Amino acid sequence: MTPSSTPLKQLPAWQALEQHAAAMSATTLHQLFADDPTRGERFTAEAAGIFLDYSKHRVNGDTLKLFFQLAEESGLAARRNAMFSGEKINITEKRAVLHVALRAPKGESILVDGKDVVPEVHEVLDKMAAFAESIRSGKWLGYTEKPIKNIVNIGIGGSDLGPVMAYEALRHYTDRDLTFRFVSNVDGTDFVEAVRDLDPEETLFIISSKTFTTLETMTNAHSARTWSLAKLKEHAAVARHFVAVSTNAAEVSKFGIDTANMFGFWDWVGGRYSMDSAIGLSTMIAIGPDNYRAMLAGFHEMDEHFRTAPLEKNLPVLMGMLSIWYNDFFDAQTVAVLPYDQYLKRFPAYLQQLTMESNGKHVTLDGRVVDYQTGPIFWGEPGTNGQHSFYQLIHQGTKLIPCDFIGFCQSLNPLGSHHDYLVSNVFAQAEALAFGKTPEQVKAEGTPDWLVPHRTFEGNRPSSVILADKMTPAMLGKLVALYEHSVFVQGAIWQIDSFDQWGVELGKVLAQRIIPELQSEAEPDLKHDSSTNALIRRYRAHKRK
Repeated sequence: MTPSSTPLKQLPAWQALEQHAAAMSATTLHQLFADDPTRGERFTAEAAGIFLDYSKHRVNGDTLKLFFQLAEESGLAARRNAMFSGEKINITEKRAVLHVALRAPKGESILVDGKDVVPEVHEVLDKMAAFAESIRSGKWLGYTEKPIKNIVNIGIGGSDLGPVMAYEALRHYTDRDLTFRFVSNVDGTDFVEAVRDLDPEETLFIISSKTFTTLETMTNAHSARTWSLAKLKEHAAVARHFVAVSTNAAEVSKFGIDTANMFGFWDWVGGRYSMDSAIGLSTMIAIGPDNYRAMLAGFHEMDEHFRTAPLEKNLPVLMGMLSIWYNDFFDAQTVAVLPYDQYLKRFPAYLQQLTMESNGKHVTLDGRVVDYQTGPIFWGEPGTNGQHSFYQLIHQGTKLIPCDFIGFCQSLNPLGSHHDYLVSNVFAQAEALAFGKTPEQVKAEGTPDWLVPHRTFEGNRPSSVILADKMTPAMLGKLVALYEHSVFVQGAIWQIDSFDQWGVELGKVLAQRIIPELQSEAEPDLKHDSSTNALIRRYRAHKRK
């Protein structure tokens, strides 16, 4: 489904935004706040327990009207409804896009090709819950009848980034009698270090691969099986120490895993949208089925907000349009996501795949090369660490970097005044970025004239503050869904397919061709360029040393 038959830059709202951006570029945040004393209260929105302050952005009422006009001209609502109703909006793979079905409550109905998928979702969730409880209670025994104490998730991409991010984000709620490790990199170091201090008799591996053929995942899986059997000896032990998240029963069985312990999902779930599918099995074991279902409820609450809220109050719409505003009209190439919560230390890395694999596209849905910028680069680190690392560039560098500050009113680990100090930095950094420090203010502090330029802050650097009460399983679901739907909004406006990822395939294909050449004595394939062949020869020569 094409969001609009009219090329994006020919839409009236886009052209109006181009003219408006020229005017707004000459307006400062200092002036916007001076002209409107209530701006800090008015340019906010709240839903599902998340408060968004977007007052420190270079926007006014006219900007917002044009945002919403552009959303309407682009057919955003129709495309959103098509997604929720199970239409195959991933046109290049002819698939529905239904991560929202993964968190739909029992009793709801979402059809794909005339079939209600919600009962299947809950059937898998119930199977996951039963298995998770058997591990957590100690009822599931390994091959030598010892209970499982260690869980190692082996996957890559969404099959790793989601589980490891969720585990770190919800560590406060995890069973501390269990040890969790995550292996993704085909670099053998990743696996070796993950299992170095583990006992195979007490270790369970979750192999997460939809096809059960992913090179990195299956290489690590075979190494895990070899490591396990070095002590357990009997091949039958594999069935007690390995489970699969996959759809390929034949390959799972061939590996030695009992297909009764295979947890499935569907082709309408993209990898980067799969953390709340069976890919989240390690998460459910870590936090328990009740907390996992609370997380799903948080996802669903944000889904419903995105689906039903008017544009002007819709958090994902506001965030998505702001991202487009800076990416396409102010030449901002990146977005910094800055969570002021140590538990969210892997959240920026998770968002990198979600945002950049989704919207890193250079052609529209109908195959036309775009003549505008699409997906910005997402990056970040937790505060306050980043303040002593890269904030210097954000404050006084030459690049415009919009920032998302994420903070919580309550700490899960109250310790003296730590949390007040933490949150004070959220508000202070946003204020400093917006208003800076003028040469006059610097001089008034007694600074010598020669030093004044170095201590001056231009300000006028945009940021959002996302504030919630506390980091809970439900809140994690809401935050992830907030960014998922913001990505959707951007893709719909840019008229691109946010749900395929052909760009990751070429390198994989070439790697499969090069692997045997690295292990051969024959001359490399002349189909390679001279650089690649020279690198192959050099690697082989030094590998033998």
